[in-house]
Amino acid sequence: MSSEEPFFTYADDPELSGWKRWELRDPTRFNAFLGPLLTRMEGEKALVRMVPQRQHSNLQESTHGGALLGFMDAALFAAARTFGLLTAGRAVTLDLSAQFISTSIIGDPIVAEVELLRETGRMLFMRGLVTQHGNVLASFSGTVRKSSPPRA
Repeated sequence: MSSEEPFFTYADDPELSGWKRWELRDPTRFNAFLGPLLTRMEGEKALVRMVPQRQHSNLQESTHGGALLGFMDAALFAAARTFGLLTAGRAVTLDLSAQFISTSIIGDPIVAEVELLRETGRMLFMRGLVTQHGNVLASFSGTVRKSSPPRA
């Protein structure tokens, strides 16, 4: 099952049952650097998964902090899509706070476990943990401002 959206593809992942592939249609945009993100609901949380590659690594062969921040930011939007609250890409991040806790292994999946704290008419307040093999790599919280309605 696929959902038609102007900026993103959101469809069942052909390789991992139960996951949706959330991917930017334009490979020249920043988020494409992260690769396709996979999402699914688990209870009240949205899980967002990526596999860090060499281009995401630092000199310690772990995921670079900037790549992790980019992933956390994108995870807010992928989670909002998974919650059914956003469909396309004109919303914006108002704030993102992160705490780095541990290092990762390049080539192994990392997962952001995102929970929705509150939704208002224009805002989404979320927080999450980034984990790998059960180890917490980082915690984060962020606020997303929903898109303005199109002008008539």
